[in-house]
Formats: sequence, structure tokens, C-alpha cells
Amino acid sequence: MKTFLYTSLLFFFLIAPSVLFSQSKEVDYKDGETALKGYFAKDKAGRKNAPGVVIVHQWMGLTQHEKTVADKLAGQGYNVLAADIYGVGHLPKNREEAGKEAGKYKNDYKTFQSRIKAAIHELILLGADSNKIVVIGYCFGGTGSLEAARAGFHVKGVVSLHGGLGKDTLRVNDSIKTKVLVLHGADDPFVSKTEIERFQKEMKASKADWQMIYYANAVHAFTQVEAGNDNSKGAAYNQLADARSWEHLKLFLREVFE
Repeated sequence: MKTFLYTSLLFFFLIAPSVLFSQSKEVDYKDGETALKGYFAKDKAGRKNAPGVVIVHQWMGLTQHEKTVADKLAGQGYNVLAADIYGVGHLPKNREEAGKEAGKYKNDYKTFQSRIKAAIHELILLGADSNKIVVIGYCFGGTGSLEAARAGFHVKGVVSLHGGLGKDTLRVNDSIKTKVLVLHGADDPFVSKTEIERFQKEMKASKADWQMIYYANAVHAFTQVEAGNDNSKGAAYNQLADARSWEHLKLFLREVFE
């Protein structure tokens, strides 16, 4: 009897809390007829209509990196959906597949925007305040966050972390009413000087409220530990840039949601 009681108490105090109070889960949703599977992390304070953050993944699809960020942001008081852009059954197995999959959406920005809009809609259904949404993204997803701004979605702000900045030069520069933050590796070889200049001209022409912060000695993918630490490869983790960008992200969220 004592053993049973001890085991029961051990389960309650050590195991049950992680089950009873876990507020992160996979969610199924759709964009039209396309089945999507995202990852939802609920505001740990359990507030009604907490501000919401949509995370757009990098080119390998929705991975543990985005899920970890979602859980961290939930701990900061936000409802968070790590979105699925590619759709169920289309997760790349390698870099070659990732390049092809990401390329589809960079060339078809309307579908890219539609996927992000579906994620925003799903996040609101899951309890986020419809008037307090921010879209953030990593690498490929950083480009996606900018597409949310270009589409004129009803969001308070967008954040691109080591993302691509370019768009087709034939597209017009529509007014951008949401706030824009770009967190960029100063030595990123995948974003050319020309691309940066065109982006900045776009922001000015669109009369956007925008910021661009550079991190010294940082290349592409500087927030992703799995990228390794060899800058010569063009993509590598940078602990200092990761920490600084996290603080800049938190500051931006506090500003736009105040």
C-alpha cells in the first residue's frame, strides 16, 4: 500500500504536471484544400486573448528549432503558432529537396502569402487576440514575414531573422502599414548588397516604419545551433548574435503590443 501511495504521489508531483499543464500541441489546419500541420504553444499565463505570434519556418520545413522558439515565446506571454508552409507530406529530406520546395513559394508569392494568412486565421481560432498579431520568420521564413507585410495583412508587425529580403523587381511597392524589423548577419553571403539596397528602397517607397539591425561576424542561420559554427560555409550559429536578436525580438514585441 505504501509503495502504491508513493508511486502515485511521485506521478502526481513529477509526471502529472508535465501532462496536465502542458500547453503545446500539434494542430491540423488547412489552406483551401491543402492539409497543414503546425505547432501551437499557449500563453503560459493562460490569459484570454493573449497577443499572438506566427512563426514561419526555414527552408527545411517546420523543425524543432521553430517549436523551441514557440515554447520560449509562450513563456513570455504569447499564443504562438509555428506554421506549416509546405503542407503535410512535403517535408524536405535534404538540402536539395528544401531548395526546390522553398523555391516554389519564392516564385509563387501569392501562395506563400495565402499559407501565412491561413496560419494567422488558425492562431486567432486558437485564442490569440485578432488585433494583436505579429509574424516572424527564419531564413526562408524571414522572407515570408516580409510577404505578410507586403500583403497588407492585419498584423502589428513582422520580423525577419537572417531572411531573404528580395522580391520580383516587377512588383510595385505598395504602402506598408505594419512595423518591420530585420535582424541580419553582417557577413551573410546569401543576401547581396544589391538585395539589401533594393529592400531599403522598397521600405522607403512604401513609407514603412522599419528597422534593420546588423550583427557583427554573423552569417546566415545565426540563430540555428544545427548550422554548426563554421562561418566559411556561409551559414553558421553565432551565440552572441542569437542572444542579441532574441532581446531585440522581445523589445519589438513589447513595443508593438503595448
